[in-house]
Amino acid sequence: MADRFIEVSLVKRDVTCTARLLDDRAPITCATVWDALPLSGDVYHAKYARNEIYALFPPFAEKEPPLENPTVTPIPGDLCYFAFAGTELGTKSYGYDREVHAGTTLVDLALFYERNNLLLNGDVGWIPGIVWGQVVDGLDAMAEACNDLWRSGAAGETLSFKRA
Repeated sequence: MADRFIEVSLVKRDVTCTARLLDDRAPITCATVWDALPLSGDVYHAKYARNEIYALFPPFAEKEPPLENPTVTPIPGDLCYFAFAGTELGTKSYGYDREVHAGTTLVDLALFYERNNLLLNGDVGWIPGIVWGQVVDGLDAMAEACNDLWRSGAAGETLSFKRA
């Protein structure tokens, strides 16, 4: 299979990077995301994992992918996939502006833009993610925009994933 690429963008900040799908390491997850593209949603900056931005989506797979190519220590440029039951994100400490109900699954698509990340949540423990893509171009500009998002706030910003 030929390499497949996507664009990841912070829309309001007009910053885009290009990522290669890791079809050889996470084929089921890559197919699941690829088939669902384009996707976009409100962006959040991580509180616990450090240098991460992400968006939450309703489930888009017939069946959630298995934990293929897992990590708890993502590196700069990793794209990760997480699936959460609604109650895992339902505490007010997470700061989401929507009600989350038991049994509701949310998909979290994340971009890690700098080093020293650890997927450990004080409420529930280790949160392994599926690494399904790696940024191959534009990470420096995206990291700068992500730092601005951390300092200036995420309100009104959209994280977008689309086929390149």
